[in-house]
Amino acid sequence: MTAAFFRRLSLTNFRSYHATTLELGRNGPVVLTGPNGAGKTNLIEAISMLAPGRGLRRATLDELAFAEGDGSWAVSAEIEGMLGLATLGTGIEPPTGEETTNARKCRIDREPVSSAAAFADHLRIIWLTPSMDPLFVGPAADRRRFLDRLVLAVDAQHASRVSALERSLRSRNRLLEDQRSDPHWLDAIEHETAEVAVAVSAARFETVTRLAGALEAAREEAPAFAMPRIALRGWMENQWPVSSAREIEDRYRDLLRSSRAQDAAAGRTLEGPHRADLEVVHAGKGVAAADASTGEQKAMLIRLMLAHAQLIKDMTGTAPVMLLDEVVAHLDPVRRAALYDALAALGTQVWMTGADPAAFADIADRAEWFDVTPSGVSKRG
Repeated sequence: MTAAFFRRLSLTNFRSYHATTLELGRNGPVVLTGPNGAGKTNLIEAISMLAPGRGLRRATLDELAFAEGDGSWAVSAEIEGMLGLATLGTGIEPPTGEETTNARKCRIDREPVSSAAAFADHLRIIWLTPSMDPLFVGPAADRRRFLDRLVLAVDAQHASRVSALERSLRSRNRLLEDQRSDPHWLDAIEHETAEVAVAVSAARFETVTRLAGALEAAREEAPAFAMPRIALRGWMENQWPVSSAREIEDRYRDLLRSSRAQDAAAGRTLEGPHRADLEVVHAGKGVAAADASTGEQKAMLIRLMLAHAQLIKDMTGTAPVMLLDEVVAHLDPVRRAALYDALAALGTQVWMTGADPAAFADIADRAEWFDVTPSGVSKRG
């Protein structure tokens, strides 16, 4: 299996869809066209719910439900994945009189699994959306979130470690607020914080290192897209090239202990992976990505995602499913053709949305094309 792909996608009470099913005959480009607001992004968001995490919009579970429904929703798919044919499903069951809240449930071949992390055994899904366009000029928190999604696509347990770090930092901050806190409690929480912080930072550093290698290996490919140079920056991240995990963990624990007064005054922990940043430079010009033109930033982001897809393929032996929301509409004809060629070389099943059908003319003969309107979804013959 060199590429995972969807054979069927079904939505029930999801976003704008009461019930719809898309049948797909082969692994290849999938094009969704229609007017703005018709529900194109809702379809690929449904696919993103079959990956670890909160999906491409990071929506709450309530926001995913059909407005006129009972709060329940479901997404299911028949896929060809890394373990062969499988049925994946996730959603919220209809409320009952005995339950006050309904948790999201996940199933593989109709058998319950603990979380969406289990889906990663079958396929990997990555995406690029318009909300990522200002990534290089936005706050560091946005780039950390973007990086964590890259890590999550190769390490399905990463999200749980990031959540554990956030909980540990909140606990430490609360203890620091109370000047009467027992130092032994602080020692204990800082021991835990350092341990999980190193795990989070190590996973990020390894992914960035591998991704930088993938970018360099493909330097001569897709020349239409500006070449980014990436690095991870931060107190802990700067130590990885010269120190072991144990050394970094011990140093961070000492730093937490010595900075208690400073962190208490600031109301937050001032150093750690939660302050790291993904540094991106336009390699051809030697300038920060934030100082490049809007078009160059978009091109670098696309090149990053192509390299990430190739990295996943190299690590797992299977190309990921890619979701590109309104990406091609903003590319000139040369870059658009270059993107189509790069996707074909990857062999990935890519789902693309757009309002203008003309943007997909170059792949019309090999794509499965669906027209999306407010009244439904129909496949072109």
